[in-house]
Amino acid sequence: MTVIVDVQIAYEGDVPSTDQIKLWVEAALQDVKEDCELSIRLVEEQESAELNATYRGKTGPTNVLSFPFDSPIVLDPRLLGDLIICAPVVEQEAQQQHKKNHHHWTHMVVHGCLHLLGYDHLEEDEAEAMEALEIKILQSLDIDNPYQIKGENI
Repeated sequence: MTVIVDVQIAYEGDVPSTDQIKLWVEAALQDVKEDCELSIRLVEEQESAELNATYRGKTGPTNVLSFPFDSPIVLDPRLLGDLIICAPVVEQEAQQQHKKNHHHWTHMVVHGCLHLLGYDHLEEDEAEAMEALEIKILQSLDIDNPYQIKGENI
């Protein structure tokens, strides 16, 4: 399986390298058997807030927005869709949750990729399944459970 990742950086600050992002995407998509492609755009708060308002009807920036690609025809490679990751929000969350930036970035990329595969967390059973998969993928990258801090669930 080949994964094509188009990384667009529309943020002036420090962000993970394209190679790091591709590694995280490949880990998240390890069970996908066919070749696939996705885009990841790293943005400022303003762009995230505009997209969040336009497509989700919510005010303010958010950590990750996912836009799965749905096609009536089979494409090769399979187009998974687009992820928009708000760099300042990810950095703020990492600090607030006492996590390493690198670990939280990894979690957000994995989380977004799972959304592109159809996973969601609107219902409790969906959330549990998605979180369990995130934990497994992150462990494969030597990153601790992002839903626990010092033995407590967050």
